[in-house]
Amino acid sequence: MSVQTPARLTPIGKVTPFRAQRIWEKNFIAYRRLWTVIFSGFFEPVFYLFAVGIGVGALVGDVTLPNGSQIPYAAFVAPAMMAASAMNGAVIETTFNIFFKLKFQKVYEGVLTTPMQPSDIAIGEIGWALLRGVLYSTAFVGVMFAMGMTKSWTAVLAVPAATLVGFAFGAVGMAATTYMRSWQDFDLVTLVTMPLFLFSGTFYPLDVYPPLIQNIAKISPLYHGTELLRGFTLGLVDWTMIGHAAYLIVMGLVGAAIANRRLDGMLRK
Repeated sequence: MSVQTPARLTPIGKVTPFRAQRIWEKNFIAYRRLWTVIFSGFFEPVFYLFAVGIGVGALVGDVTLPNGSQIPYAAFVAPAMMAASAMNGAVIETTFNIFFKLKFQKVYEGVLTTPMQPSDIAIGEIGWALLRGVLYSTAFVGVMFAMGMTKSWTAVLAVPAATLVGFAFGAVGMAATTYMRSWQDFDLVTLVTMPLFLFSGTFYPLDVYPPLIQNIAKISPLYHGTELLRGFTLGLVDWTMIGHAAYLIVMGLVGAAIANRRLDGMLRK
């Protein structure tokens, strides 16, 4: 009796060097009928921008930057909303969605019956989260440009910077998912991301806090992402941005390494 296997979209030999892209292809096929789910993720930060940046900004007025220059409050908040969007999009994609595929759909067990490896799964899923982040970031920069919130041509670099934020949080999110045992564990995700969203220099400069709180806030990866994007959109480019980028790169690489090792151990049992 012969056993039929699912047909591939392309022959194995042609895609072996790029196996991780098969995960992208699978996700694209799954989401092409649910494009509104991806599209809707763009609106949350835009709503925050209008409600807080413009609404509250009318009461706050201008914000004084460390270099002494003043900018509208909306221009100060906008890059932070962009960074938060990159964080939330990457975390949701690599936690809730990956957990469902891993624990209930058992998608990856089927994937490993092909030449795919756990590392291909990790790279592919993190890459898909980054792809969604690029779409959001590009559209958000367009909104900022249309509203006059970008102050320099370096704002175009905010898109790759937001992608870096997504990589850092997506990799760590996927690594954290491999330790989760039930849906209740996802309460911890909100417990982590909400304080990061509120206390990472998102809505006001860190110098409003006491020195101890400032130092604690600077440990936040979202703080580094916010400062990176704010520097590009406002044209405040300096050497400190290398440190912000390095922090996010190291965070992403560590998270990806842990996710790869954990997936390898879980899926090869």
